[in-house]
This record gives sequence, structure tokens and C-alpha cells, in this order.
Amino acid sequence: MAVLNKNAATLLHKHKAHGATDVTGFGLLGHAKNLAAAQRADIDIIIEKVPVFAGMSSTYEGLHDFKVLEGYSAETSGGILAILSEEDAEQYVKEAH
Repeated sequence: MAVLNKNAATLLHKHKAHGATDVTGFGLLGHAKNLAAAQRADIDIIIEKVPVFAGMSSTYEGLHDFKVLEGYSAETSGGILAILSEEDAEQYVKEAH
């Protein structure tokens, strides 16, 4: 576990993340809603890219318990969704581009 998340942990510390979750089991939207509900102040979520596997929209029909095309899914090894202050998020975006 420590090796698997080493790069993410380094970036979380570097950009002063004050909250994070692995996007596993509830999809990106489910985790974003959970994190947003726990915030004390208003938030903005800006998503520039979301990777989608080719053909995913044609295979979701068999997943009746999930709303894959609405941002919910049942992945078992998702990415990390991090919460940053507005200033730290802007700095991250500047560095990333």
C-alpha cells in the first residue's frame, strides 16, 4: 500500500491537500459528493479530463446496479480525488500546464 500510493502521497503533501479519497466503489461523482458534503465552505469542482475506456458506454447496460454514464461506477482501484484550497489548486494547475 505504501508503494502503491507513494507518488500520490508526495503530490498531496506538496500541494497541501486537506482531504482525499480513493475513487473506489462509488465512482468519481459519488466520492465528490461525499467530500463536498463534508466541507464547511462552498467548493468548486473542476475536472479537465476523465479517462474512459473505449467501448465503456456500450458495456454499462449489464451493470444494472450502477449509473456508469452518470459518474457512478464500481471500479476496485480508482484514482485519488484530493481537496485543495483555491490558491493551491491554481498553483497545481499552473505547474501542470
